[in-house]
Amino acid sequence: MKQLIVASNALYVCPVCGGPLQLQQSGKNYVCQNQHNFDQAKEGYLNLLPVQDKHSKEPGDSKQMMIARREFLEAGFYEPMAKAVAMMIDAEKTKGQSMRLLDLGCGEGYYSRKIAFYCNHSEQIALHGIDIAKFAIAAAAKKQPEARFVVASSNRLPYADQYFDFVLRVFAPSDDDELKRVLKYSGHLLTVTPGPRHLWQLKELIYAEVKEHASESLIPQGFEQLAAQRISYKITPNPKQRMALLQMTPFAWRANESVQRALNSVSELEIETDFILTLSVKTE
Repeated sequence: MKQLIVASNALYVCPVCGGPLQLQQSGKNYVCQNQHNFDQAKEGYLNLLPVQDKHSKEPGDSKQMMIARREFLEAGFYEPMAKAVAMMIDAEKTKGQSMRLLDLGCGEGYYSRKIAFYCNHSEQIALHGIDIAKFAIAAAAKKQPEARFVVASSNRLPYADQYFDFVLRVFAPSDDDELKRVLKYSGHLLTVTPGPRHLWQLKELIYAEVKEHASESLIPQGFEQLAAQRISYKITPNPKQRMALLQMTPFAWRANESVQRALNSVSELEIETDFILTLSVKTE
């Protein structure tokens, strides 16, 4: 039997049996009491998505979508929103105390890196990221080796109960019960969703009738809203960046060849961005 390092407060739980995962003395893999074994990739991330939970060969965003998102985000178009996210997190961080933060549906870790850049004393924030797309997580781990990234489903989070102080979800689906389980009592949840006029001009090229984004119920049961902030500004991406933005949206599949030609042919297109940031606290 392989020897395990004993940990009184395990971070990860086994996605197969639910038991605590312990890091082996080699520091290269995690094992549970039932001997389910998970190796750490050379990039530093951990894959905790069992084969039986995969619904395709490579779940999550495709490599093409990942590259499109990278090109758009790294151009800085969502930087004001990312900075606002970091500032809201910073305002809730207790001076001198550490914080465990989970970036849910983190992709390549863009927002995790912005948190590390903008938050005061960010070295006190233990950053964790989770996404179902292995390509994205591998890239995130390379770019931010001090953070801990995991391949897993947001509907079955492979973390111990009440482990996190803060969860961030930016345009990410999640399971409310799982959010409550992994957050400490009085832990915070920051949700970013599209505002009413988000990407209005892009939608005008796709739909005959454009409607504002409907107001969503952002506060899961067992949480209480603390604050909300709306961030709106205009961007002017070039044709290539517009196509990358389109690939990031849920209405990309509606964009036929004529829509794509229109996106490329317009010399300059000013597009509205509109985000709603909602901060809530776990109350039960």
